[in-house]
Amino acid sequence: MQQTSDNAIGVDRSHRRVIFASSLGTVFEWYDFYLYGALSAIISRQFFSGVDETTGFIFALLAFAAGFFVRPFGAIVFGRLGDLVGRKHTFLITIVLMGASTALVGLLPSYESIGVLAPIILIALRLLQGLALGGEYGGAAVYVAEHAPQGKRGLYTSWIQTTATLGLFLSLLVILGCRLAFGENFETWGWRIPFLLSTILLGISVYIRLQLQESPAFLQIKEEGRLAKRPLTEAFGNRANLRLVLLALFGATAGQAVVWYGGQFYALFFLEKMLQVEAASANLIIAAALLIGTPFFVIFGALSDRIGRKPIIMGGCVLAALTYFPTFKTITHAANPALERAVSTAPVSVVADPDACSLQFDPVGKQTFRRSCDVAKSALAKAGVPYTNIEGPTGSIAEVRIGAGAEAVVLRSFEGMTLGSIEFKAEAAAFGKSLRTALDEAGYPAKADMSAVNYPLVIALCVWLVLLVTMVYGPIAAWLVEIFPTHIRYTSMSLPYHLGNGWFGGFLPVTSFAIVAATGDIYAGLWYPVVVALITALIGTLFLHDPYRTKID
Repeated sequence: MQQTSDNAIGVDRSHRRVIFASSLGTVFEWYDFYLYGALSAIISRQFFSGVDETTGFIFALLAFAAGFFVRPFGAIVFGRLGDLVGRKHTFLITIVLMGASTALVGLLPSYESIGVLAPIILIALRLLQGLALGGEYGGAAVYVAEHAPQGKRGLYTSWIQTTATLGLFLSLLVILGCRLAFGENFETWGWRIPFLLSTILLGISVYIRLQLQESPAFLQIKEEGRLAKRPLTEAFGNRANLRLVLLALFGATAGQAVVWYGGQFYALFFLEKMLQVEAASANLIIAAALLIGTPFFVIFGALSDRIGRKPIIMGGCVLAALTYFPTFKTITHAANPALERAVSTAPVSVVADPDACSLQFDPVGKQTFRRSCDVAKSALAKAGVPYTNIEGPTGSIAEVRIGAGAEAVVLRSFEGMTLGSIEFKAEAAAFGKSLRTALDEAGYPAKADMSAVNYPLVIALCVWLVLLVTMVYGPIAAWLVEIFPTHIRYTSMSLPYHLGNGWFGGFLPVTSFAIVAATGDIYAGLWYPVVVALITALIGTLFLHDPYRTKID
């Protein structure tokens, strides 16, 4: 490919439109992701307010499914289409479906207006969007990589990886602007505007993508009559290629996903829920870390063109596994030193029958754990209070002990299995109030003292976590593209990417919280990303090749 006046970052001027048009789709993805998350409380009131508890649980499960479960199926559907008819047409379809679904949320009547149809239509839009997202990333990565000059695929595709930050800032900016502009009306109808404004992104994306040409690699195999006739069969029915798909999942994207989610979303969850840092401050800390760390997506992408994708991604997984525990412990020291002191002076323990304790894995946030052990552990975990487990007599009611020896304060939990919903909520509220009073007296802060937060150190530690993210995520698109042959590339790479990020990464917060609630150790949840990252580093190092110098056409 002939280059025309490269700019300072080494991207050919004729290819900037290709990168920009492809990246807009992932901006859409993250804009909506943060938008839906930030406005989830309002959306719940608008669309789920009139349904009963069981129906609400089902709807919440479906909404969750749209975000994580459905994407791999979208990868299969649109990956197959992309290998049959072309990259350009397929990810033009996905951007229209995704953008239209986002915008229609802003037009959807509330439950008060159309009853149960409101949550049903909302779920349908979320599922449609989830399917479209499954095809969007693969199409963007393949399209950019197949346009990139030899030796610059890592650099070119790394620009797609920076769009998460742009989507975050864009959503925060739009929400803040709308809150200021509409005041109290934001809660009633102003929240719709951020969704409707996505039509601007959609219009720009469609216009630019219509001007693009099909990728050179796809045109070449089309002219040579080498298009896949049955992409799914060739991708997953062929033993050699299926082996590559599985290796790409367990030897690349699974570890990449947990480091990605761990360094951003779990870090935010840890600051807010475990350390009780004010939500606004926690968001600003993560935003600052993202702003500082984002250029390294491109830096590591470009570096991978020189030394390979594998050493950078595997190195990021290993560094994460080695440094997560000391990093998060230092974050506690810097963000909530009072909690650190209380743990050393008045340790907390839960005395309970082990057989009466559940693993509180609740991916949709709608389950109620009613055993006395679960009540006690859930209350402590949500308060961010570490504790140890002591085995109690069989069938006994769980107790919380604060302090040691004869001076320890003992609070008896309650058995809620036989109580109705209203009675259980009242008992849980009373227990939580008593527990909070006892914790306050023992020196456990209800909230982090924001004047005691060492902001420079906390931000520096979060920047380190983001740097690990950039190591594993910056080169991943180029590596996935290079592993698979052109005629089934779209189908083959999309599935392991969305399985890794949607399932391994998406389940990280709830899985880690369940581990914390079970063990009482606020750092125990880190074992999930650490173990997955180490498994990925082992499998990827031993079994995955690194064809970063080979031509992909």
